[in-house]
Amino acid sequence: MQYVYILRSLDDPDRYYVGRPGNLKARLASHNAAQVIHTAKFAPWALKTYLGFDDEAQARAFEKYLKTASGRAFAKKRL
Repeated sequence: MQYVYILRSLDDPDRYYVGRPGNLKARLASHNAAQVIHTAKFAPWALKTYLGFDDEAQARAFEKYLKTASGRAFAKKRL
């Protein structure tokens, strides 16, 4: 199972991060431990939502979509 997740910063609620981890719980812990350069200064993070995919290509494509302007709008309205 492949996951795509959206995190929301607890210190800056308008700040979101989209990713695709191998292990969702371990990746969230590394974000909150400030071990990820791109998210360290906005920690702590909370899991807003995540979706599971059977196909890695679909997960990768959905993650890429969520990082576009229309994908961010979709996530804000629907997720």
